[in-house]
Amino acid sequence: MTDIMPPGLALKKVDERIMTLNVGPQHPGSGHMRIVVQIDGDYIVACDPDPGYVHRGEEKMAEYRNYITNVPHLERPVIHDSCNVLYPYVLGAEEILGIEVPERAKYVRVICSELNRCIYTMYWLAIYGIFLGHSTMFMWPAGDRELLIDLMEKVSGARVTHAHFIPGGVRNDLPANFEDVCLRQVNYFEKRIKEYAAVFYDNPILISRTQDTGVLSRENAIRYGTTGSVLRASGVDYDLRVKAPYDVYDELDVHTNVLKEGDSYARSKVPWLDMMESCNIIRQALQKMPKSGSVRTKLKPNPKTKGPATVYKRVESGRGSLGCYIVSDGKTEPYRVKMSVPSFRNLLAMPNLLIGEKLGNMPSVYWSLNYWPVEADR
Repeated sequence: MTDIMPPGLALKKVDERIMTLNVGPQHPGSGHMRIVVQIDGDYIVACDPDPGYVHRGEEKMAEYRNYITNVPHLERPVIHDSCNVLYPYVLGAEEILGIEVPERAKYVRVICSELNRCIYTMYWLAIYGIFLGHSTMFMWPAGDRELLIDLMEKVSGARVTHAHFIPGGVRNDLPANFEDVCLRQVNYFEKRIKEYAAVFYDNPILISRTQDTGVLSRENAIRYGTTGSVLRASGVDYDLRVKAPYDVYDELDVHTNVLKEGDSYARSKVPWLDMMESCNIIRQALQKMPKSGSVRTKLKPNPKTKGPATVYKRVESGRGSLGCYIVSDGKTEPYRVKMSVPSFRNLLAMPNLLIGEKLGNMPSVYWSLNYWPVEADR
């Protein structure tokens, strides 16, 4: 018998028991960012998110392009939700330039916005499934989102980065028979995502790994400034499409999905419920949209404001409230463009939610925050 003790039993101080781990930025579970966690055994005792690895200077680039040529690059932070990330910029540019948007264009925007919301959420849900070791929930959303990507390709000619929203309306009108094709595929898409309840949301593995983990109270959700599905999963009824409607959302019946548990399970479920509401909004918009008319106000080359002006517009993106602040000094290029993105706001809650959780629960808590690193870094 040896008198040499195993290293773990020879520790005399608690500090010596703490291990620091760098999760990312190459780790697939961190998603282009680094999460510095300190663990005591299997429990997280400290967490320090370290974003910034995919900063591209989008806001600074906007100062060197005019209001039209800014469109393609400003959608790059969230390429799979490109309509919604462009939406506040386009609304702001229209107000600051004094542009009136045709009624049909507003409905086309709403339809494309909701399609893109679902495309983004399906990608997010696929990654969430693979984070939890549920390969079926990676394959199903990845396949089913193709139904909506096909629709956006018919509208814009591109499958991912559409650059379809522009100041004055949309780039192109809807193709012939689009309404019928869209209605058919959206109805089938809704039928498919309802089947996710049995295979994913009622799955005991998902429930055991997400219920009562990373609980964010209503008070803390408000205090941290969270938004979107994270805020609504903690019992706060707030959706800009209802509270501060833009374009024609005030003419549509929009239901806000709210859960009260505030845990990872609730945060994973709200976006799924939102997709079904998006299908309902698309059907309403297809029915109420004018059957003909212009979809774009013709602008002069290099439009500019009449003098110094500022504007702030925000929309409800797939991750939450997304705002754009534009400052003009009367030139053809904006003096300043600042994006207020929901991903960065939701990130603020991460350290509080991870402390006290097991390391194995980190992916389920982290990804439930609907955080997209490229958007946060811009």
